[in-house]
Amino acid sequence: MDQYEIYVAGKFKTTSTELPVTNPFTGKVFARTFLAGPDELEDAITAGLKAESVLADMPVYRRYKILTDVSEAIRKDKDRLAGVLAMESGKPYRYALGEILRAVQTFRIAAEESKRLPGEYLSIDWTEAGDGKEGWVKYFPVGLMAGISPFNFPLNLAVHKIAPALAAGNPIILKPARATPLSVLELTRILDKTGLPPGAVSVLPMDRQAGDQLVTDPRFKMLSFTGSPQVGWKMKERAGKKKILLELGGNAGVIVTPSADVSRAAGRCVTGGFAYSGQVCIHVQRIYVHEAVFDSFTRIFIEKVRKMKFGDPLDPGTEISVMIDEENAARVEAWVRESVDQGAEIILGGKKKGNYFEPTVLTRTASSMKVCSLEIFGPVVTLEKFSSFHDAVGMINDSRYGLQAGVFTNHLDEMNEAFNNLKVGGVIINDVPIFRVDHMPYGGVKDSGFGREGIKYSIHEMMEPRLLVKNKV
Repeated sequence: MDQYEIYVAGKFKTTSTELPVTNPFTGKVFARTFLAGPDELEDAITAGLKAESVLADMPVYRRYKILTDVSEAIRKDKDRLAGVLAMESGKPYRYALGEILRAVQTFRIAAEESKRLPGEYLSIDWTEAGDGKEGWVKYFPVGLMAGISPFNFPLNLAVHKIAPALAAGNPIILKPARATPLSVLELTRILDKTGLPPGAVSVLPMDRQAGDQLVTDPRFKMLSFTGSPQVGWKMKERAGKKKILLELGGNAGVIVTPSADVSRAAGRCVTGGFAYSGQVCIHVQRIYVHEAVFDSFTRIFIEKVRKMKFGDPLDPGTEISVMIDEENAARVEAWVRESVDQGAEIILGGKKKGNYFEPTVLTRTASSMKVCSLEIFGPVVTLEKFSSFHDAVGMINDSRYGLQAGVFTNHLDEMNEAFNNLKVGGVIINDVPIFRVDHMPYGGVKDSGFGREGIKYSIHEMMEPRLLVKNKV
């Protein structure tokens, strides 16, 4: 059994509290790490505060080299790291490897963005009072940050906090999900070999008491959280004066119009709906298809879903596997059963076996049902008709969430209407809302979040502007 020490202020440590890590597919513990408590967190905070000035003053070429070195080290070890990620999360290897490669890209992007931190020259003499003066706006790192990452992308969503923090010149203490801590602990073995000062990065799986301190302790200047809306908004209420960045998920919708390539749209919706068993914030949950192509789309979609290969996540041929645990599979099952009791129809799937839930397609649903109104975070898709594009936009907007939406159309007027009227953070044309590349702005409106990730945009969130006004001569 592999043992992973936690990473506290530049040192690898064990504690008295072990944290077993279970392979969701086999149900067996295959590794162990440790939970940090208040003492370890205090050591990390103390070192992080000391590292603030060191990181802020670090020249760009050194920052750039550290970030590119980390990117290259991940790339060289990508196959092994993908195996670790697949085992801890139950994510099929093909998607685990994709996540590792995205982490490579995320660090590379952060390295590039470290060379172009924001700044601005201002002409002050627009009024008589400003005659003879000029202004400069420089952005400074906020200081010590706290990051909390979820189980579903255990490496890359952690990297989306660590990499921009370092590019901006901020130390960060990251709390990974207790179910999937190993990928980011593997990352610390790489970070430890760089020229980062002690305290620049600490990675601490934590008990509840220590984790709560990340939210409430005023020594943290910013909190970046990815997780559920229920938890995220409560954190914002309790975070005090620190800056906060929230990415809180959604129930993403797709519109398929008669002008679209229906076969391609169906294929992309299968991937968007069932990749990693739907345990993705922007997974395709609600599909609205024009009545003229509804039957053909449904036939192709169901055929493609039926062909998905279930199996061991470590098998490169596996397309869908288990969910993270049986508790979540049981929740999904309960929501599906409840929708059927309320009048929904199961076209395909609907059964649970352990922590595997079959790819499931529902129709005749209502917006009030949990499978539509909440984030199901499982392999369930609803499929409904629409008659006018305007109505379809309204169906997407009939949600407490607004992260991303996909629109399959080849009509410019529909693209424009979607972009101008969908209440979401991102509109993806002729692809599914699960589409994301790591340098684009990413975040949502309504219950889907507060602020934006995407390296350049994260860096801006992680810095504060300061104005200098001086005489020109």
